[in-house]
Amino acid sequence: MPTSTSKPPTLFWIITVLALIWNIMGVMAYLGQVYITDEILASLPEADQLYIKNVESWVTAAYATAVFSGVFGCIALLVRKKIAKLLFIISLIAFLAQSAYNFFIQEFMEVQPLQMAWSFIILSICIFLVWYATIATKRAWVS
Repeated sequence: MPTSTSKPPTLFWIITVLALIWNIMGVMAYLGQVYITDEILASLPEADQLYIKNVESWVTAAYATAVFSGVFGCIALLVRKKIAKLLFIISLIAFLAQSAYNFFIQEFMEVQPLQMAWSFIILSICIFLVWYATIATKRAWVS
């Protein structure tokens, strides 16, 4: 295991900043759902309203954990700390827990193809970030 860090390539910074922006968008989506106003909630389809009003607290906690761990993982990469990998793993696990509820447990909304596609994209990004943090550690870009 390397004891010193080497300078990461420019692509490292580009990927990390893009990942941070992506995860900040996730935080914004989370906050939008948690702090939704009654007016906006009333404008949603009935199935969405039922879901938001009845979502289990552990699912909301998993959602928060997924998005905030992702942001903190990106910040850890930006300051070149290997704890980023652990934070991305936590984010991935929390996302999987939330997805399990959305696809297999909740009964308020039918799973739509677009929802499945977005979930696949998010899952792919989560897995990529775990892999990328692993590569960053192996190449001594983080310590």
